Amino acid sequence: MAQSTTDNETDGIVIFDHPLIAHKMAAIRNKDTGHRTFRAALSQIAGLMVYEVTRSLPTESIDIQTPTQAIAKCTVLAGTITIVPVLRAGLGMIDGILEIMPEARVGHLGLARDEQTLEPHAYLNKLPADLDAGPVILVDPMLATGGSASAALTMLRQAGASDIRMLCLVASPEGIARLKADHPEVTLYAAALDDRLNDKGYIMPGLGDAGDRMYGTV
Repeated sequence: MAQSTTDNETDGIVIFDHPLIAHKMAAIRNKDTGHRTFRAALSQIAGLMVYEVTRSLPTESIDIQTPTQAIAKCTVLAGTITIVPVLRAGLGMIDGILEIMPEARVGHLGLARDEQTLEPHAYLNKLPADLDAGPVILVDPMLATGGSASAALTMLRQAGASDIRMLCLVASPEGIARLKADHPEVTLYAAALDDRLNDKGYIMPGLGDAGDRMYGTV
């Protein structure tokens, strides 16, 4: 379902090669796709990707009594899973993930870029108090310069998270380089690795502004 960007399985980058994800990515890249279809496809892709993202989550064995009065040894997730979208575009991925994993908690991080310094600053930080209780998955459709993602990951670390993964739709080489430099311990999962950033910091070929396209505010 997914493959590493290199033959090195420890490089921490996983790019998906599933045909259904690729099909839905074509829809959201299309400039003529409306916000309703864009929003649905974004959620669906996130739901499909979460299978691979959760593959290495810690588990534990328990005994379950079945309707036949027999005991079955079963495997369940260990710890508490927390999903953290970066506002506002990250919200579009939450429903698809929770459809598959409704037991997860949801925290929220709001980041905006300072137009003077071009650095991200937080305007919302609403996270569970015990982020170290289990894995944390940071979600944001776009990994462009990597500045916001790096800041969000730093905030999660400062809040106590010890097991963090990041899930995005489209990543740039520049964003990946920033994450590997700042947070080499975090595994990144992406539906596509695009070519580059343009002079305005937008991913090329990309899919436009995910938040604007999702909410129809283009």
